[in-house]
Amino acid sequence: MLIQGAAEYLAPYVPLDLEEIAARLKRPDKPEQGEAVFPCYELAQRLGQSPEQTASDLAMQMRQLSGEVRAEAMGPNLHLHLNPHVWSIRILERALQPEFGSSRRGEGTRVVIDLSSPNIAKPFGVGHLRSTLIGGALAQLYRFSGYEVITVNHLGDWGTHFGKLIAAFKRWGVMEQLQRDPVRESLRLYVNFHEAVDEEPELAEEAREWYRKLEKGDAEAESLRTYFVEASLHEFDRVYERLGVTFDHVMGESFYQDRIADVVNRLKSKGLLEEMGGRTVVRLDHLELPPCPILKADGTTEYSLRDIAAALYRKEELKADRLLYVVGIEQSTHFRQVFAVLSELDPELAARCEHVAFGQMKFQGRQTSIRKGQVIFLSDVLDEAVAKAEGVVAGSNPDSPVHKQSAEALGIGSIVFSDLKRERTEEIEFSLDDVLRIDGETGLHMQFTYAKAMGLLETGTRTRSQSELAAQPDPSALSGRLAWECLKRLNGFPDAVQAALQANEPSQLAAYLLRLARQFNRFYQHEQIIGTDPEQTQARLLLTAGVASVLKQGLELLGIRAVAKL
Repeated sequence: MLIQGAAEYLAPYVPLDLEEIAARLKRPDKPEQGEAVFPCYELAQRLGQSPEQTASDLAMQMRQLSGEVRAEAMGPNLHLHLNPHVWSIRILERALQPEFGSSRRGEGTRVVIDLSSPNIAKPFGVGHLRSTLIGGALAQLYRFSGYEVITVNHLGDWGTHFGKLIAAFKRWGVMEQLQRDPVRESLRLYVNFHEAVDEEPELAEEAREWYRKLEKGDAEAESLRTYFVEASLHEFDRVYERLGVTFDHVMGESFYQDRIADVVNRLKSKGLLEEMGGRTVVRLDHLELPPCPILKADGTTEYSLRDIAAALYRKEELKADRLLYVVGIEQSTHFRQVFAVLSELDPELAARCEHVAFGQMKFQGRQTSIRKGQVIFLSDVLDEAVAKAEGVVAGSNPDSPVHKQSAEALGIGSIVFSDLKRERTEEIEFSLDDVLRIDGETGLHMQFTYAKAMGLLETGTRTRSQSELAAQPDPSALSGRLAWECLKRLNGFPDAVQAALQANEPSQLAAYLLRLARQFNRFYQHEQIIGTDPEQTQARLLLTAGVASVLKQGLELLGIRAVAKL
């Protein structure tokens, strides 16, 4: 809004159209340098004079606008200082619109987002959290920008690990224990398998045989697989409900089994399949990539083949214009292989695919390992976060007990914010104590700022008379440096949304929200918001309402429920 306004002020004085001016305007590095900077190099070249002279001439010509904008030449640049008295209420009126920050940029484009995708019969560990949260936030951002979004939970409900699990269950499983605690019992069996297989090589062959039976439709193998799937989904759904994450489709790898033969035939017809060491692969030497595995030596399918089938389905049946895969960075080679094979089958589809990679999450410097049983159950972490959040809030305000639902939102929201504030490719060292600090760049700090703003609004409504509530806001109450900087930050919300979207990087939105909260807290600490002057109070409460509205909307885009009262 401010850049557009600056462009409109400048347009009568330069031989460029409005869009071109707006595209050239930059935001200055320091607040005292104004709201927009126009570099004069290209214009000066066109006019046959120095950039410094061009900037100086423009500043002189724009003196007549001094009531609304002050133009200042600083070397080769023209700096534009917009008048807060003119612009403050305009910014707030826009910021308080329900659609503020949203757009129709993606209208007519369908985006399929592959996210979460835990393996069945394995615990929903904290390692699955990142895909779930990053993918969930991206889905919200794309919808907010007018895209049609389809979210897909591509469950790992097929593959060699089922052969291992069935073999382990046939050896050591007890159905009563499996029924009592299916996920933890499945983990125990899986760990037992990997501990025993080094000394009992025949166990590996048993697992391969059970997987062969599964792919051939063996009734016992399918019955056990189905049981593991249903038990896991029940546990997963409880976690998803607490995280506030939903999916348009839950389609595991098994969903594509009836399409596998057709995909293999398509690969054959293109002459892409080769035998290598007994396996069937697509060679990718020309891309300096390892061969993409398609079939194992015994004819059973590789998961890259199932991913190829899934991508084709998403284009042909779901009509995807873009396909995003929110999967760990350790799978980068796999997706390069899959996309390379797709480029041979369907170049248009391959161009629509993107791997949205993220870094691993570590605990005390170690990665989790399901094979070794080194798993931290996400449900346990969520429970601990909720309990600690309740304690932190109670400690800061012992006279006001924390509602159970609020504690749930605060604890889980703090974990979500801690993840999403990091650039997604960063490796994360998870610490619950750091996550639940009130001070610093934390989810609780954001919640406290939002609750503070909502408390001011409630007090302003409850303590003022009807005539005071009807007072017109005085723009001069927002002309001070702290109020104006807060207003400018508020105005930047739509740009922050688009920046996060273009980079598939929710951390850019989280960083914006932290800056907004920081700026509002400075304003709150140094200015009296509710005072004796009705017009001044009305203006400052209007700013408070704008901040609260954007904080709430921004947190919700990240998948966090804002708590109005702690």
